[in-house]
Amino acid sequence: MIDRYTKPEMAAIWSEQRKAAIMLEVELLACEAMEKLGTVPEGTAAACREGSKPMLPESFPLDRINELDRTLKHDLIAFLTGVGEVIGEPARHLHKGMTSSDVLDTTLAVQLKQSGELILETLDTVLDVVERRSREHAHTLCMGRSHGIHAEPTTFGIKLAILWDELRRSKVRIARAIDEVAVGQISGAVGTFAHLEPTVEAHVCGSLGLTPAPASNQIVQRDRHAHYFHCLALLATTVEKIAVEIRHLQRTEVLEAQEAFSKGQKGSSAMPHKKNPILSENLTGQARMARGYANMAMDNVVLWHERDISHSSVERVAGPDANICVHFMLSRLRGLMDGLIVYPETMRKNMEKTGGLFYAQRVMLGLVESGMSREDSYALVQRNALRGWEEGRPLLSLLKDDSDVTARLSDEQLDGLADPAWYVRRADVILDRVFSAKA
Repeated sequence: MIDRYTKPEMAAIWSEQRKAAIMLEVELLACEAMEKLGTVPEGTAAACREGSKPMLPESFPLDRINELDRTLKHDLIAFLTGVGEVIGEPARHLHKGMTSSDVLDTTLAVQLKQSGELILETLDTVLDVVERRSREHAHTLCMGRSHGIHAEPTTFGIKLAILWDELRRSKVRIARAIDEVAVGQISGAVGTFAHLEPTVEAHVCGSLGLTPAPASNQIVQRDRHAHYFHCLALLATTVEKIAVEIRHLQRTEVLEAQEAFSKGQKGSSAMPHKKNPILSENLTGQARMARGYANMAMDNVVLWHERDISHSSVERVAGPDANICVHFMLSRLRGLMDGLIVYPETMRKNMEKTGGLFYAQRVMLGLVESGMSREDSYALVQRNALRGWEEGRPLLSLLKDDSDVTARLSDEQLDGLADPAWYVRRADVILDRVFSAKA
């Protein structure tokens, strides 16, 4: 991922130096377990760990390892050779009975676990901000829209509470996906433990906070990874959903909410007056990338026989990029929501644009309660509502002039039905139901 869309704490997890450190730890832990079994000489693990100190925490000879890789054309052998040159003679006992995927898949599991946990930590901060803004605007009346058209009133707080709950569901999904993908293996060629004891795998995985794969055929099965990346993509899509809502609300004709515009910021190279929803638009683009990585992960599930490496090149890019992308999106969303400018007065003015057409359902139900059939009530109110659209007259005025309506509902009753606060009187109940899910 390019630096522009990368946060340093996530980049560190996916740095080549961090990857090398995890790979080395896998090898050293396996050596420890083999020493306990007596399959490598006593003192080997300690000698290898002592000899590796010049490379830790992030001083691996990557230039030398890459040079070896250009000749060997095998990155794991190049790694072992380069590390062996630093450690010396005891390194000959590393990787005994193991295969490349034992190291690479277990390392990837550690990186995905760390990345997922960082994403959850950042998501929690987003949830805090969205909840705060939702409670702040629990009673801020605004027009609810269906098909982009005025429907009935809601509150901005309810809108945000619904989005909060969707983000919460992603948190639950990602937490489960981390458990599913935090799986390692040290099982050797085609996963049969022919040259290894299963206790070696148990020691390595346990030390790294991973679960041993119940069975592996030289790789950890990629349905686990596909699930994780799809959960990231779904979270990214929810972030996009929020961003698209803000983009619509910031349109000049609507202007019910607006991204903060910082001092010295410029909106257009040509038009000095512009304030554009650039953060939200960026999040829309980022979500497209996240969904693309999820599709790649799905393709990686299908490999030949016990393994091939068609998944490898994909994961070298998608592994870091998807996690970096989603983490960046959350960080950006947090700032966007924290600084979001809300215009309650404009929301009320927009509600009034249709002359109270949104009271139509309540009037219809009032007619039903007066004894009229639902079909006749609907037709009667729709007749007046359509005139309201065409003539620009307030709905209540039309209804009060309609003898079929006034025969059943008095002017006072009609005025009583025209109360926007009635629609959102249960806003606190809704918010309490949503945010009780935190428990």
